[in-house]
Amino acid sequence: MQVSFNIPGPLRGFTANRSVVQLELKEGSDLLKALLDLFRAYPGLRDRILTESGDLRHHVNIFVENENVRYTGGLTTPVPVGAEVSIVPAISGG
Repeated sequence: MQVSFNIPGPLRGFTANRSVVQLELKEGSDLLKALLDLFRAYPGLRDRILTESGDLRHHVNIFVENENVRYTGGLTTPVPVGAEVSIVPAISGG
C-alpha cells in the first residue's frame, strides 16, 4: 500500500528537499512501522522525530489523515491504505 508523508520545511534537508515522500508499506502497518520504513529511506529523520528510547519527541506532532496520533494510539496508530501522514514540528516564538 502506498502512504504519503508530508515533510515540513525544516526537515526537507534530510529528504533531498522533497516536501512529500511516498513509500510502499505492508498493509496493516501501524505508525511505528511506517516511520521505520521512512527512516530506512531517509536515516537523518529518525533523531529529529523520535527520542533515543524510540518515543515521539515532545515538539513533534504527527497526524495520520487529520487525526493527531497523540490522541489515537501514538506510534501504534493504524495507517490505512493510501493514508497521508503529516509531520508537524511545534513552532514557538516570542
